[in-house]
Amino acid sequence: MQFEPSNLYHIYNRGNNKQPIFYTRDNYVYFLTKVRKYIYPNCDILAWCLMPNHFHFLIHATIDSIKAVKKVPIEINALTEGIRLLLSTYTLGFNKQNNFTGNLFQQKTKFKCITDGDANYGYTTFQYTHQNPLKANLVTRLEDWEFSSFMDYAGLRNGDLCNKELAYSFFEINEQSFLSDSYKELPDDLLKNIF
Repeated sequence: MQFEPSNLYHIYNRGNNKQPIFYTRDNYVYFLTKVRKYIYPNCDILAWCLMPNHFHFLIHATIDSIKAVKKVPIEINALTEGIRLLLSTYTLGFNKQNNFTGNLFQQKTKFKCITDGDANYGYTTFQYTHQNPLKANLVTRLEDWEFSSFMDYAGLRNGDLCNKELAYSFFEINEQSFLSDSYKELPDDLLKNIF
């Protein structure tokens, strides 16, 4: 994956054959410890959501994202290597815990630069990421899904994985109307452009 500093990216992947990647609360927590170790140092995370069989991250690439960490046989940047390590180390632990073998995630993690094009792509991705559990009928209120950054932005938790100040400035988020704004329907024409 090639990243450019100052660009926004939607990064996502799901279980191989759409299988679950999280079975228990401990699985989600373990994955987040890996995110903190391998992704957090290499970019600004603006939003995230972990779902039973997939995940979404909205990130802002930085100079740290593009630092070369491997040069042979091909050059690999820090964020790409971080994503690889996140998925491979999580898979090792998950497979060991569940006595599984083989691939847990689809082979290629998808990413889309959403800086280009409509100025609303970033905000749409931000809202889409948080609305995932509601759209999937996992909860009836966004506030009830523990495994997303929504609770941090809603002031229900003091998480520090996201660079909230940067998100506020990029997306002009109104803290007073955040909760009601989060439930607004997203236009289909914008949604198709974030993938």
